[in-house]
Amino acid sequence: MSHQVLIYSRFPKAQMVRIGERYDLLDGKGKPPIETFSAEQLKPIRAMITAGGQVIPPAVLDSLPSLGAIICYGTGYDGVDFAETKKRNIAVGHSPAANAASVADLAMTLMLATTRRLIPADEYVRSGGWSGAQPSPSMRPGPGMTGRKVGVYGMGEIGRKIAARCAAFETEVAYYSRSRHDVPYAYHASLASLAEWSDILMVAVRAGADTQHAVDADILKKLGPQGTIVNISRGSVIDQKALVAALESSVVAGAGLDVYEKEPHAPDALTKLPNVVLTPHIGGHTIESHIAMQDCVMANLDAFFAGKQLRYPVG
Repeated sequence: MSHQVLIYSRFPKAQMVRIGERYDLLDGKGKPPIETFSAEQLKPIRAMITAGGQVIPPAVLDSLPSLGAIICYGTGYDGVDFAETKKRNIAVGHSPAANAASVADLAMTLMLATTRRLIPADEYVRSGGWSGAQPSPSMRPGPGMTGRKVGVYGMGEIGRKIAARCAAFETEVAYYSRSRHDVPYAYHASLASLAEWSDILMVAVRAGADTQHAVDADILKKLGPQGTIVNISRGSVIDQKALVAALESSVVAGAGLDVYEKEPHAPDALTKLPNVVLTPHIGGHTIESHIAMQDCVMANLDAFFAGKQLRYPVG
């Protein structure tokens, strides 16, 4: 009989098929487990799969007295309360670098779509404005990529891949992170310094208490009226109200966003802005990334149920 594993977050069924071939999955469909399963069903559960950004309250852990492993599907783990997991002796694993290339690719897509005004250009053709020779302010030429200054906030696996891709576009790349890295890019000692230097600011830092609203009104002001910001990390890193105000008042030129403070993101002031390109948190949503993340999840579960250290532990 295969081991039982609780699916805590809401995942599309297709993402769990391969894992379900090896383990007996109890799908809570994103609801608190005790609302879907009885206490008797939850009592023997020793492992759960979760989306890294989804908060796991202590009450959920209380309902799983035998839990020994939390396995995050993806790179992030900001929804995990590590004080609680340490107290309860629960191991935490994730999928490091599994989706890094895909996320970096989307960062470049958002950067180019924003700076080259791809959405207004598409509408200009579809609406007949181009064929009708109608003047359009959105079609005025803007700066290209060659020689532009791209600042990368965070130099983990994703940040490194973004930086390498940006360098291939003949840009000047610099970065800020908590520590220096052995990379061929200039290091800035603060986010404020990096933002002031940058024409484009790429947010690729891991979410946490220390990065909550790190990009605030002051940072956006330093980026400046010709500046563009791209966020593919977590919505919590940017003060979204401050960003909306900065975009509305031309404090910054534009933004490309794949993540938001609240997800899924409903239409609001942000979605009405013409100088923003928005995607629904699809940075790692490629076939290759999902296969790699599933491989990591199964490797972590295999190790845990074999009584070994997780293959990809956090920390």
